[in-house]
Amino acid sequence: MKIGYVSPQTGPLAPFGEADKWVIDQMKAAFKDGIAIGGKKHAVQIVLKDSQSNPNRAGEVANDLILKDKVALVLTAGTPETANPVSDACELNEVPCVSSVVPWQPWFFGRKGDPAKGFAWTYHLFWGLEDVIANFTNGWKGVATNKKVGGLFPNDGDGNAWGDKELGFPKPLAAQGFALTDPGRFQNGTQDFSAQIAAFKRDGVEIVTGVVIPPDAKTFLTQARQQGLRPKVVTLGKALLFPGAIEALGDLGHGLTTEVWWTPSHPFTSSLTKQSAKALADAYEAGTGKQWTQPIGFAHALFEVASSALSRAKSVKAADVRDAVAATSISSVVGPVKWGGPGPMKNVSKTPLVLGQWVPSTGKRKVELVVVNNAAAPNIPTGGTLKPLG
Repeated sequence: MKIGYVSPQTGPLAPFGEADKWVIDQMKAAFKDGIAIGGKKHAVQIVLKDSQSNPNRAGEVANDLILKDKVALVLTAGTPETANPVSDACELNEVPCVSSVVPWQPWFFGRKGDPAKGFAWTYHLFWGLEDVIANFTNGWKGVATNKKVGGLFPNDGDGNAWGDKELGFPKPLAAQGFALTDPGRFQNGTQDFSAQIAAFKRDGVEIVTGVVIPPDAKTFLTQARQQGLRPKVVTLGKALLFPGAIEALGDLGHGLTTEVWWTPSHPFTSSLTKQSAKALADAYEAGTGKQWTQPIGFAHALFEVASSALSRAKSVKAADVRDAVAATSISSVVGPVKWGGPGPMKNVSKTPLVLGQWVPSTGKRKVELVVVNNAAAPNIPTGGTLKPLG
């Protein structure tokens, strides 16, 4: 019985997939005795495919998993550029799929989802834009600013959703008294942010936000400093999630803020291995010699869902596995996972979100991610308060 897993192992989104091989090695140990499905024991094989950070490639490898490898279930994670085409391939071929690490709106509406119908074969666990907006604004309200915000929204699945006048940032920011300057969409990998910086300076922007890939964050922040833009707060999605990206920024990285989906201090435990969030992160650091990163928890949680669903399925037939996925209700290492319940759509299970700030580390690490606002999820402990930039 095969489980397919698609994530960006290479390309600009590779940090999202960096922990996957380690997580899959853990799962090989967890599944070494097989899984009993419908009273019959099945050996488990996990097939990892690289989307190469390319949506077309993601769709191709998903089709390979379905048509050549004959997987019983597909798992996928790591931005709309990977998860959406994989989910679409599964929906089309009627194979169950569980995805994560995409805010639910770009996953659902980016795939032309109909709220009245939902999807038949694809299920998702993560937070939504409403959660990231709440966390960003909760943090900003604690800092004295003129409430003028500059938006960096690229022309991709995330950027178009975050900048969307109805679904994204513009409406809620206006409702809370923040003035947004949105200079328009730009291509990922752009080398010149002079136009955006000029617009932000013209409008007296003191807060910069958006959702950009790590190389673009470095380009923007370097040019902003060169061109005299000195915001009090920089809160970016996507680019600032990983310690490697922050270290690459040098002192430009200190004090930057970002959304936090998972940390070792999250008060959750794996339904599969019984490891706490801290034990899972510690095992990763001991096993790899690298600092923990947020996707570890969600890669692990996808396999928690797979294990739970497969062990409850009546058979390995696609419809039986899908029905078992839909009926999932577990306490995972990223929090409760349950579909068809209080979520915004029947195919979406929401996970909690808090706000974090990168600070220089005193230990062997160069930087630490500290939770600085938990108003949206008070059960997740904070480690400090948001401080303005230099």
